[in-house]
Amino acid sequence: MSRLVAQFHVRYPTFQLSIDLDAPASDITVLFGPSGSGKTTLLRCLAGLERASDGFMQFGNDVWQDEKRGLCLPLYKRPIGYVFQEPRLFPHYNVRSNLLYGYKRIPVEERRIAIEQVVDILGIGHLLERRIHKLSGGEQQRVAIGRALLTSPKLLLLDEPLASLDIQRKQELVPFIKQLHKALHIPVVYVSHAINEILQLADRVVLLKEGKVVGIGALNEVLTSPQFRRNLGSLRVGAVLDTRVANHESEYGLTRLEFKGQFLFISLQPVSVGESLRVHILASDVTLVVGQIDCPTSVLNILEATILEIRETDQSSVDVLLDIGAPLVASITRKSLVNLGLKPGQRVFAHIKAVALNEELVE
Repeated sequence: MSRLVAQFHVRYPTFQLSIDLDAPASDITVLFGPSGSGKTTLLRCLAGLERASDGFMQFGNDVWQDEKRGLCLPLYKRPIGYVFQEPRLFPHYNVRSNLLYGYKRIPVEERRIAIEQVVDILGIGHLLERRIHKLSGGEQQRVAIGRALLTSPKLLLLDEPLASLDIQRKQELVPFIKQLHKALHIPVVYVSHAINEILQLADRVVLLKEGKVVGIGALNEVLTSPQFRRNLGSLRVGAVLDTRVANHESEYGLTRLEFKGQFLFISLQPVSVGESLRVHILASDVTLVVGQIDCPTSVLNILEATILEIRETDQSSVDVLLDIGAPLVASITRKSLVNLGLKPGQRVFAHIKAVALNEELVE
């Protein structure tokens, strides 16, 4: 697997970016953190729009920047598609001409992505003859993404492309971003400070704070890590699980999901058996039980788990990190911790009060 390696040290009067990054160059990697943490600055460094005097960047086998050798390829020489927060389309062109602008600048022998392919994935066939001012914000962003894709990039950089959109337009655009990555197999680096976006899109997360990387890893590993709580503790997200649809129980209005040999129930979903669904489980929705319950219970979602770690959070509560084949977090009171005698290595049962699709998240 190819990797993205970068070292950037950039000083500004009121801010300093000091990044040492080494991550797989595949899937969707989200640069996540509060405003002012350096997300956009890092993205601009990757693109060559910001130049670190001692910078280095390598994507796969290609070195795009090595200041020790005096090498720094400008953006137009890097096989990168860049989408800004605003669409930045040409207002005097229609949609078709905007798409063709990037496509025509690429030599024929280097074109790896067809116009018809992009139009189909982004669902913009009916918009091709429209002028830009007649498009909604979400439609304009789809066209901007399409124009970037038609440069046949090896890496796609998205700088908060949903930031200026309302909730409805955001929820419309997210499926297109997931679909284009799945269909075209182009690695994506996506900047966001919105937790709902990373839950829906991210495969890997780079957590930034004050210009430094403070956490990196697979989505669920980062969300359940001490670094996440320590640096962004006000966001109580819980865990994210990638599941598979096992079957539907239409008579009860339920869909059964399989995860690592265990099962979860959610409300009936219009998806086929075998399809993947990403779900989230809030730490506050997990209750711990020591041993099997002999009497019947109304709780449908019960998973066997092993306690990995117990973390203090505040004066009255703790987070219990569980292993269910992936990390899961339960937030319980200190009194419950003592009453149950919980300790690392202990086998318990996680009773889950609510399981939600990530697509249900709102701001």
